[in-house]
Amino acid sequence: MITEDTLQELNNLYKDAKPSEIIKKALELSEEAVVTTNFRPYEAAILHAVNQEASSIPVVWCDTGYNTPQTYRHAEQLIKDLQLNVFLYVPKQTAAHRDVVMGIPSVDAPEHALFTEQVKLEPFRRAMEEHKPKVWFTNLRQGQTAFRDSIGIFSVSKDGVLKVSPFYYWSDADLDTYLQDHNLPNEFKYFDPTKALANRECGLHA
Repeated sequence: MITEDTLQELNNLYKDAKPSEIIKKALELSEEAVVTTNFRPYEAAILHAVNQEASSIPVVWCDTGYNTPQTYRHAEQLIKDLQLNVFLYVPKQTAAHRDVVMGIPSVDAPEHALFTEQVKLEPFRRAMEEHKPKVWFTNLRQGQTAFRDSIGIFSVSKDGVLKVSPFYYWSDADLDTYLQDHNLPNEFKYFDPTKALANRECGLHA
């Protein structure tokens, strides 16, 4: 388990580092790593950056079953172009079945917690239990939510996994440039059924 002092030291040392340098450092700490994605906007950046340093790294995709057609096409393109080593995790109940018995509840409805558990939290726990990573690469960035503003590039998940966000201090404009420089696609028609607002936590990180 990484101590708070070590986390602070890493965050201080790597605050101005390139994403590639951050990723290399994390892999030095442990090669038992995964990168998670939902193929939302700007995910191509983290997938490309990590893939450049570890081409066979498991890419964990927890698909809620409610993605837009554009997101699914975007995912297929990135998987093919970057030759990603994707491990797909889906809810145990189909979206069609759930739509009949529950639908997509509003965030203040009593059913929302169960909905989030079914479509996002349970598949994610299943993925992490199967892969048992010591390092977890994410595309969390400062300014997305109040919680994310507090964590830094290096943080520790509630399960004790070292969480690494190489683009933590990058703006959308910075990422636009990265995607352009590396000829990577982006897709903005994305839907997360567990979040009413873009700045609301979904439960995986907080």
